[in-house]
Amino acid sequence: MGRAFEFRKGRKMKRWSAMAKAFTRIGKDIVMAVKEGGPNPDANSRLRAVIQNAKAANMPKENVERAIKKATDKDTANYKEVLFEGYAPHGIALLIETATDNNNRTVANIRSYFNKCNGTMGTQGSVEFMFDHTCNFRIPAEGIDVEEMELEFIDFGAEEIFADEEDGVLIYAPFESFGAIQKELENRKIEILSSGFERIPQITKELTEAEVADVEKLLEKIEEDDDVQNVYHTMKE
Repeated sequence: MGRAFEFRKGRKMKRWSAMAKAFTRIGKDIVMAVKEGGPNPDANSRLRAVIQNAKAANMPKENVERAIKKATDKDTANYKEVLFEGYAPHGIALLIETATDNNNRTVANIRSYFNKCNGTMGTQGSVEFMFDHTCNFRIPAEGIDVEEMELEFIDFGAEEIFADEEDGVLIYAPFESFGAIQKELENRKIEILSSGFERIPQITKELTEAEVADVEKLLEKIEEDDDVQNVYHTMKE
């Protein structure tokens, strides 16, 4: 098993805890997907992926349909994806993915969290290079030979494929391979339960219990912000 497997195992206990927060984040993803490629999932691969994720999160169908309809309204604000970088206490690098309709507000909030928790907000590119930007797909395990699939999907960019007792089969690949793998899974009529993007740290740092608490204090503040979609760090889980 490689880094993607270990990363996934470590993050399973860190999933969105509040259902309402998860729905808010998916709602923003729907708006961005519709604004980018239109409201028809058949012609918009990004929207198809978000709808799959909404289904996996048990988001009611009517909520999804309402979000798509709202996104087509010209008065609906568009969200811009902005990446923030910095350091938590004890030299832990942080990457923060946000979706915001007010960049000034988001910058001010993120900076305040770093300042209040003894962190340091970094400049663009200061820590991003420490993470591999990956895409992932989750599919049902039934009828799948993982070793055979790994050999077949190397040509489409897959780097790591493994089975998980709870999640089925997981496929990890570089960010750029998302479209090719999505298309091949759809061509083979393999159901995509969910998909997405993650940033896997290349090196992690082990901290003491007290040091972990310092970092967690900052992470909690950042993750509670409505503009924040995902937070990644180099602290060993």
